[in-house]
Amino acid sequence: MEVDRESDTCPICGYDFPEQPRSLQWVAWVMIILLLIWLIF
Repeated sequence: MEVDRESDTCPICGYDFPEQPRSLQWVAWVMIILLLIWLIF
């Protein structure tokens, strides 16, 4: 079953999904972009 990304809990079992800090997501994207640039050049 697919669950909406914005959901805080599972509609079936009530499990509370852990929240990822936004800063961690930004760091991951920056690292991916830097890796791609390094591979291209």
